[in-house]
This record gives sequence, C-alpha cells and structure tokens, in this order.
Amino acid sequence: MQPLQFLVPLDALEAVGPILPFVVLAFAVANIVTRLLQHSRHRDQADDDDGTPSRWLPHTLTTLGLVFGSFLFMIVEPHGGMVMSVLALAVFVSDFFELESRRVEARSKSKELERPTAAIGASIFALLYAGYQSLFFVIEPLWSALV
Repeated sequence: MQPLQFLVPLDALEAVGPILPFVVLAFAVANIVTRLLQHSRHRDQADDDDGTPSRWLPHTLTTLGLVFGSFLFMIVEPHGGMVMSVLALAVFVSDFFELESRRVEARSKSKELERPTAAIGASIFALLYAGYQSLFFVIEPLWSALV
C-alpha cells in the first residue's frame, strides 16, 4: 500500500505522469508572459494619482499553477520534482516581495517603478529547469555521448 494512496489518486497521476513536465513548462512560460503584462499594468496603476499596484489574477493563477504542478511532478519524479518545487516556491516568494516593493515605490512618487528583477531571475531559473526536465529527449544523444 502506498503512503499517499488515500490522499492522491496515484493511479490517475501515473497516467498523466509523462505530460506533467510539459504542464510545468507551460506554466513557467505563461508565468513569464503574465509577469511582463503585470509589470505594464503596475506602471499604469502607479501613474494614476493615488493608484498602487495590485495583484493581477492571471499572474497569480499561473504562479499557483506552477507551484501545484511542480508538487504533482514531485510525486511522479521525486528528484526532479523536488528541485522544480523549490524553484517554483522561489518564484512564489519573490513575487510576493516584489509586489510589496512596487507598492512602496508607487507610494513614494519620487522613484520610478523598477522591474521585478528577483522574480524575473527566479522565473528564468524555473523556466530553464522545466525546459530541461521536459525537453531532455532533445539533448539526450549529446548528453549520453559526453557523460
């Protein structure tokens, strides 16, 4: 008997296990796209008289999808899923703190809104690792020749 047998339907998860890396990759790409759109919205909101940047639902959903998708991937592929989960949680935490710093910059009115550099860096690392996990078959012949 599996330890998570009653919490997670492992048989159903194993059936979609091969496509989970692609789902995580799709969430990572969508997260970067929504991050760019969210930053332009934050600039527009900061240009208003008393507007402070707020959370944007599509970006929040892609971040949560990235986190939960990586958790599901961790059940199917423990090592790769653990690394991906840590990177996804880094994206989540950096998003939280970057939004708070954008709010402070918008309230001060003396500073221009900066790009969310920490969140961009975390997203790029998550995208690279998700790409490595899902598209490894592309570089596998070269990798096998070297290693």
